[in-house]
Amino acid sequence: MRRFALFGECLTAGLLVALAVLPVVTLLPALAAGCAHIRAHVDGESTAIRTFFARVGAAYPGSLPLSLGVAAGYAVLATDVLILRAGVPGGGVVVAVCAVVAVALSVVVLRAAAGWSPDTRWTQLVRQAAHLAVRGDPSGSLLLVMALAVLVVVTWQLLPLVVPMLGCLLMAAVAVERRRAGPV
Repeated sequence: MRRFALFGECLTAGLLVALAVLPVVTLLPALAAGCAHIRAHVDGESTAIRTFFARVGAAYPGSLPLSLGVAAGYAVLATDVLILRAGVPGGGVVVAVCAVVAVALSVVVLRAAAGWSPDTRWTQLVRQAAHLAVRGDPSGSLLLVMALAVLVVVTWQLLPLVVPMLGCLLMAAVAVERRRAGPV
């Protein structure tokens, strides 16, 4: 029954993050609050909806430039892919590079969101996440890449599953962070 409750919290977190991320400028705080929501459930703390939005508010200071930068990065990569699909010679290689860069950016963002706590600064979190993604914990990054792949395949097959899969992706990010930190 406990596992089903965790899945229910993943559904809730996915829905709340999907709503909170709509303004785009709240991308990082929404993901951080989603990870904190999953972490709170696992630790037996409050998972009330108002607590989620309080966490979004707590994560917002200092996140605006980074959220906009991440959104701009995804927009540039998506635009490149759309242009290259028009039949530019050598476009397939560039599309593959764009996909790898998008996955790497996603891993860094997820690791930063999973590591967020109210007393940390976003620039510090992103630097630490980038280091962990490449050198500090590459196996954890590989686990997040696999979780992203599952999200893409499942939502490609049935788009409405993006909401529960987003919650499952956040759970994977929290699990990777907990795995790296060691036993509690």
